[in-house]
Order: sequence, then C-alpha cells, then structure tokens
Amino acid sequence: MAHSASAKLGPVLSALLLLAANTAAAQAQLKAPPPTREAAQYSFAPIVKRAAPAVVNVYVRSRVQTFVSPFADDPFFRRFFGDGFGIPQERVQNSLGSGVIVRPEGIIVTNAHVVKGSGTTEIKVALPDRREFDAKVIMQDERTDIAVLRIEGGDGRFPVLEFEDSDHLEVGDLVLAIGNPFGVGQTVTSGIVSALARTEVARSDAQVFIQTDAAINPGNSGGALIDMTGRLVGINTAIFSRSGGSIGIGFAIPSNLVRIYVDSAIAGRRVERPWIGAKLDPVTREAAESLGLQRAAGALVSRIYEGGPAAQAGLRTGDVIVAVDGFEVADPRAAFYRLTTRGIGNSAKLDVLRGGRMHSVTVRLVEPPRGGPDDARNLSGRHPLDGARVSNILPGIADELNLEGEEGVVVLSVRNGSAAARLGVQRGDVILQIGRTRIGSVADLERAVQRPQRVWQLAIRRGDRILQVEVAG
Repeated sequence: MAHSASAKLGPVLSALLLLAANTAAAQAQLKAPPPTREAAQYSFAPIVKRAAPAVVNVYVRSRVQTFVSPFADDPFFRRFFGDGFGIPQERVQNSLGSGVIVRPEGIIVTNAHVVKGSGTTEIKVALPDRREFDAKVIMQDERTDIAVLRIEGGDGRFPVLEFEDSDHLEVGDLVLAIGNPFGVGQTVTSGIVSALARTEVARSDAQVFIQTDAAINPGNSGGALIDMTGRLVGINTAIFSRSGGSIGIGFAIPSNLVRIYVDSAIAGRRVERPWIGAKLDPVTREAAESLGLQRAAGALVSRIYEGGPAAQAGLRTGDVIVAVDGFEVADPRAAFYRLTTRGIGNSAKLDVLRGGRMHSVTVRLVEPPRGGPDDARNLSGRHPLDGARVSNILPGIADELNLEGEEGVVVLSVRNGSAAARLGVQRGDVILQIGRTRIGSVADLERAVQRPQRVWQLAIRRGDRILQVEVAG
C-alpha cells in the first residue's frame, strides 16, 4: 500500500522539484551581473551631451545710484562733508543667472528677475564652449518671471534646446536641471517631477509651476529642466528654502507657457491673457459646503459681464469650473493658465459643476476690452493726487498690473515733481477712499478731489497693504 502511494506521488514530486529548480535559476538570473559594460554603466551622459551646449550663463552688470541725502543742498553739511556730500554716486552691481538658447539665431529665454532693471545694465552670456557675447532684452514680463534675450553677433548657428509639451509630464518622471549654481560653473542635477500645477508659488494669476526635487540653487534661475529625451520641459525659477540652498523643493515654469512668450517676443507683440467675460474666485471651504462640493477646488464664477463670451456661452454666476479642455483646475490661477496657453482667437471647453450636475460649455477666448475716453484721466488741481494719471480697472489693465480681483481706480503713471510724486504715489496703486467717499470709478475720484479739504485722508491699496495717508489741504 505504501509502495503504491509512493509510486503515485513520484510524478508530482518530480514536477515540484523541477519547478523549484526553475525558480531558483530565474532568481539567479535576475541577480546576475549586467551582461555588458554598457549596461553596467547606464547614465544620463548622452542626454546631458545633447542638452548642455544650449544652457548658458547670464551675467548682468547694473549701474545703480546711491541714496541722495535730503540735506544735500544744506551749506552747513557741505561745510563739514565737502562739496560732494549728497551727490548721488553710481555703483556697479553684478548678478548671475542661467539661460537657455531656444532658437539657432541666438534667442535665449531666462527669468525676468535675472535681468531686472535692464535699462541700465550690460548683459553678457557665456556658452559652455567659452564663447561670450553681448545680449539685449527683447521681452520682459515680471508677472510670469519670463524674459527673452537676443545674442548680438555670432554666426546664427547656436546650439538649441527643443521644446517638449509640458502637459506630457507625469508625477514621478525623471528630469534633469542644468544651470550655474553659485557661479561654480555649469552643473547638472537629477530628480523627478514631484508635483504638477503648483499655483501658490508666486502672485502671478496666469501661472502654474512644475515642482521637482532635482537640486536647484541660486544661479540656477533661468536654467533648463529637461526630460529623458533631452528636450526642454521647464525653466527653473524658484526654490523653497530656509537656508538659501536646495532642500529638494524647486519650481520651474512649464515649457508650454515659455514657448508662447518666446514666439511673441520674436514676433514683436505682447502676450495678453484671454478674456472670457467672467470673474473667477477661489472655492473656499464654506463655498464648497454650500455648493455641495466634496472638496474646495475649482474656480467659482462670481460675476458675468453682460455681452461677454461667458454670457454668450451660457456660463452662470455660481458655476464652478473644474476642468479646462480636459485638464483639472484647482483654482482660478490654474484656469487662467490653461486659457493663456490655449491662446486668444481659440475656444476652450469648460467643465462646470452647476446645481450638483456636470455641464460643458465652450467659450471663445478674446482680447480684453479696451477702455473708452471716460475710463482714464489726468488729474490736476490743488489736491494730493495732482499729476497722477488714473484709470478704471479694466480687464486688460488688471492683467497688466497684476491686480487680482480688484475693482475701482488705479494709478497708471505719476508726473515727476507733481504733488502725487512728492506724496509717493506709485504706478499700480489702487485708490480706495478719499475722506468718507469710497472710490468706485474715475468719475467718483474726480468729484472727490474737487471738494477742498482742510486735511486730505486717502486710503490706497499697494499690493497686500492698505496705506492710510493724511495730507494738509
């Protein structure tokens, strides 16, 4: 009986032993050394060799004036400090950044903060092959922190980095950052895409960022973020750091936005954010609860402008835009980014949540409406705003001056030596109130300054601050 059982188990046991042997052989094969030296020496070197020649160093030499003493004309102080006292002196200020050649004729893209104040600067670019050239700014936009330069001279056959569609990136993709950190020379770091569509990095309302853990340090600004095909997916622009050095949280401007600015700079035109005729606000937790949303995400339509594209498309106040052309949007900035990269003259498909149900609308993307003759005024008279040119805050002006959700009257310019200049009024200031009169339009402001005051009281918004100013009448 036992012999018979053994005979029956014999084939099964043999099969199990054979399976175990094959498994052990497979495991041994997986742990075996690489079959060739090339396989053992896998590296990013071929990608770097392709991309690095197009990443340049940008040297900026600025001439800035020192502080002018308010006692410069006082003979008492001149007696003790000499005739040169109080006379503004020029000093040279040097800064360093990186840039990427994107056209063979010598078109370079970098950060606007790298070349800020370029009206009084000298810009030189140094290529990895040690050639140096002068360069000039042909477009600079501080809202998006993008600047485009043109190399002066050269043979028109510069190495270039080709653009990749940044929408193809996914979290976890390998990327390389190339730049000149701390001025030590061209440096390559590797990492992954840590996140996409970050919007809380800067104030720009038409901007999202690629987050990466590839080391980005001071001097890398304007450098290249490339994918594993050696194509440009972003321009490195900022880091989050407590020490000034990289802690693995860096940000890059997506190539799809960069490409729009490069093409516009070459064509000699400004980049304008499309206007859809709707005011968009973030979705707060309170708004999400009242609208029955599971999370506070999307762009809430808080106002529809009569006759605008949104009204014509059927968009309604209270709608929540959750996606643009199939891309989810977390807030108004993400929505504006998608509209900007889509471009004026095209249409965009908006997925909106309305009354607990999803709807789709197609909206035209048009230029912001231009102001009429009653929208802007040069102020003059015996009041603190004499010499200021002001305007109603129209969509195009709000976009140009980065006035998020503002309504009212903004200062466009200030005449030198005027009462407004002496008061310190600046371009971009929003006039909120004069005395007890709230200012909602240029007409309101004109009426308010025509009434003489013993003491002028002004409330002015400048960025995130509200300034309270009192001036004797």
